[in-house]
Amino acid sequence: MESMREWSNKQLVEYIVMVEFESFDRVKGIGGRASCQDDWKTFYIMRASQYLTWTRDMLISYLNDFQTASEKGWNMITEKYARMMETTDKERFNEFKDSLPPISEKKKAIIEEVVKIQVAWMEEFTKEYPQVSPYTRYIHTTEDTIEHTSYETYLRGELSTYSDHTLYLYARFIVELMKEKKNLAKMTMEHTIHMYGYQSFDEITWR
Repeated sequence: MESMREWSNKQLVEYIVMVEFESFDRVKGIGGRASCQDDWKTFYIMRASQYLTWTRDMLISYLNDFQTASEKGWNMITEKYARMMETTDKERFNEFKDSLPPISEKKKAIIEEVVKIQVAWMEEFTKEYPQVSPYTRYIHTTEDTIEHTSYETYLRGELSTYSDHTLYLYARFIVELMKEKKNLAKMTMEHTIHMYGYQSFDEITWR
């Protein structure tokens, strides 16, 4: 970790996505291996788009989370998908929920406040750019099915895997963006479309 502090933010993002993909590759789904586990390009774009918006402290803290979990033999990506099943497949979730790390009520409250803000941002973004919304997830947990996980549920599952320190940095980041009247959903999607070769949202059409 010490040597990584000399890396650029882009190098940190590249490394995070690489170690995440290695963990993602080891996730054992209930229905067997998913096709997306063999799609490095899409995985890279989706994950890098997110991390390119983060601060340096957030990137380093999250990498530390990942390293700590790996040393304990724990797969944070498996945990993330397992937590999503609380609303996508409640029956199966109840079979293994006790094996997941406990989350304090204080941490849950912070997560829910952050999720509320980000869901509103995503609603705002899809309203402003309706031509892009068909390419995004359903927004709300109420839209979850076994086959489709919403943006809200995915985000909640992801935040639940963060350490207290990383979550604190993330929540502070969200508050700062609010103060600056910025929309993280739009910021992330801008990175996404640029990686797919588009210069602006106006170039995208649903077909």
